Amino acid sequence: MSRPVTCDPPRHAVVEAVARAIAEDLGPLGDISAALLPDPGEVTIADIVPRAAGVLAGSACATEAYAQLDPRVRVTWSATDGDRVAPREAVGRVEGPLAALLTGERTALNFLCHLSGVATLTRRFVDAAAAGGGHARIVDTRKTLPGLRALEKAAVRAGGGANHRGSLSDMVLVKDNHLAGLSIADAVARARSAWPGRGIEIECDRLDQVEEAVVAGAHVVMLDNMTPEAAAVCVEWVRASARPETIIEISGGVGLDTVAAYAATGADVISTSAITQSAPALDLGLDLAAE
Repeated sequence: MSRPVTCDPPRHAVVEAVARAIAEDLGPLGDISAALLPDPGEVTIADIVPRAAGVLAGSACATEAYAQLDPRVRVTWSATDGDRVAPREAVGRVEGPLAALLTGERTALNFLCHLSGVATLTRRFVDAAAAGGGHARIVDTRKTLPGLRALEKAAVRAGGGANHRGSLSDMVLVKDNHLAGLSIADAVARARSAWPGRGIEIECDRLDQVEEAVVAGAHVVMLDNMTPEAAAVCVEWVRASARPETIIEISGGVGLDTVAAYAATGADVISTSAITQSAPALDLGLDLAAE
């Protein structure tokens, strides 16, 4: 689990995702509705305006959508990813030929609405966890939309969260299904031998598994689907153990109504798939400027 210093998504991920989205939206004939419009070269101005309060994310994708469609279009931003935004207060401006503005509208807004929704829900979890006290970070999971993981994880960072594994290669995470074929101690030993440079995390649903994982030398223990009370007992045991520096993650059963209680246990990390898998879109629109 890393501590990213930027909420910008990787450039290649933006370019590739936007290219796929534009191709999907244009179809074989392009925008046949916008083709009806004359193209006199006049500049049309439109503002990107939130319809509700939230946290902005996805601006790089919106900018890239217009860049790929028509280099004459200019996109400027008065807010940056991670900023809280208010209803009816413009966060960006798009200037260029009307046909190009309309062709790119849905692609740009699809990215903005979805990714801003992820950032907004993440911020709600971060704020709720802070209310519970402690120092727990809110992190995401690999439950992301296929092909959009890098973008969604950037949106999580924009909302004040942090990222768990980006791929199966990032660290060793031994879950209950893995333990059907080997013990926790064996799993840690094999992981150390095969991948000495990788972190090792063990999923635990009982205190005795936590004890075994800590003794075996796991870097992280995941308290899976435990109640806050049961998690607190595990946290207390780890802190009093010979390896109190072991990172403690809580996962499963975490919602906005429970995250404060989980944070109060003293865990280091709280992971939830809700922030990427269940985030409602933040409504933003493209409003043509009045003449």
